Amino acid sequence: MIVYDRLFIAGAWTEPSEAALLDIRSPHDRTVIGRAAQARRADVDRAVAAARAAFAEGTWRDTSPLERVAVLRRFNALRERQAERIAALIAAENGSAGWFTRAGQPGLTRQANAYLKAAEEFGWEETLPPSDPASPVRSVVRREAVGVVAAVIPWNSPFSSATTKIIPALLAGNSVVLKVSPENSLSMGLLADLLAQVGLPAGVISVLPADRETSEYLVSHPEVDKIAFTGSTPAGRRIAAIAGEQLKRVSLELGGKSAAVILADADIHRAVQGLKFSSLLNNGESCIAQTRVLAPRSRYEEVVAELKALVESLKVGDPADPDTFIGPMIRPDQQERVRRYIAIGIEEGARLVTGGPEVPAGLEGGNYVTPTLFAEVDNAMRIAQEEIFGPVLVVIPYEDEDDAVRIANDSEYGLSGGVWSADEEHALAVARRIRTGTVTVNGAGVGFDGPFGGFKASGIGREFGAVGLGTYTEYKTITL
Repeated sequence: MIVYDRLFIAGAWTEPSEAALLDIRSPHDRTVIGRAAQARRADVDRAVAAARAAFAEGTWRDTSPLERVAVLRRFNALRERQAERIAALIAAENGSAGWFTRAGQPGLTRQANAYLKAAEEFGWEETLPPSDPASPVRSVVRREAVGVVAAVIPWNSPFSSATTKIIPALLAGNSVVLKVSPENSLSMGLLADLLAQVGLPAGVISVLPADRETSEYLVSHPEVDKIAFTGSTPAGRRIAAIAGEQLKRVSLELGGKSAAVILADADIHRAVQGLKFSSLLNNGESCIAQTRVLAPRSRYEEVVAELKALVESLKVGDPADPDTFIGPMIRPDQQERVRRYIAIGIEEGARLVTGGPEVPAGLEGGNYVTPTLFAEVDNAMRIAQEEIFGPVLVVIPYEDEDDAVRIANDSEYGLSGGVWSADEEHALAVARRIRTGTVTVNGAGVGFDGPFGGFKASGIGREFGAVGLGTYTEYKTITL
């Protein structure tokens, strides 16, 4: 049993405003695996006040960028040493299969290293030569910290979401209040333990598990200068409205309903084996999951048959079991949400190829759903348009490549996607036509140097690398 009975406020573990602890339950069997204090408005006020005071004092803000890089490099090294523990905690809290939580650890290192490299090479202050040689004015352009950042992250991939925000925000010299989901109180408690060891000045960082009401209080707080949010599109709309009313800086990484376009010349077996990871990672509870599979009419049944074999081969069960590929949904309400979408697909007239709304036999004590595949799906169906956030795939037929691109783009979302082809250059040409923030070709992995984010209802702004670092800065021009 892990217990965090205090809150990490202003860089230290302190007594919460309310002593009651939240039970953290295993998605596998719903037993209590830990208890943790939860932040309320008074705790937010303390954290924000400390962040504002630290920023005003300037101890962190005014350090050199290279000094800040050194501190965050220490944090990254500490996190690497705890990789196995982090992976196990997230699997226990979220129900994410162990293969996924372990595989994500090297990605955290690459993500952090991309930010650190960007900070070392960033144009923190540059003197611009005048465009008119006769001009008597020189312009010095600075990139300065925004101020107090409210970073709000979801439950599905907590360490990745947290470090995606706090590392660039801190590298830029900001103070940060990180609001995490109650379900992740244990892994985020470990994150706070690591942050306490790296040498950040008092007040610069707080980590607060809290509910949605407290989250809205944080992002509405008058002393917050920027909101960095990852989560659902409806929540993002609400945060954007708050930010617009208060003229806060805002970046939003929101939902997705990404398409995997299998071109007619693709190796179908290879493509489907790649979709095992691109479409079903993290139990399908991933905003970048490519859950709309677009297949050419000429090879449609071949794609469906390969996907059926794949889905039926996946072991569903205890996330701690090394053979498990699909674990439970994080909460009972998420389990019921996914099962309801499967029922909706049947009601809409899609062909149920495998799976269904029934809970897998022998796993009734946890938040499990049966991995499900639908065929003969029209892109207008709800199961093709709405983010399900579970192991549910739909196969949509297309006539030609123009039709495939049209269907891929026929979505309110635009976060991710993929193209599969025997001809890489041709796949690249098709990828350029898809209106989405990230497109992979033939199952390529995530690159952390380039910007990541969404078109349309999938968000505003970008993360990762130099572009992501820049979103935590303000431009200042000094003329001489």
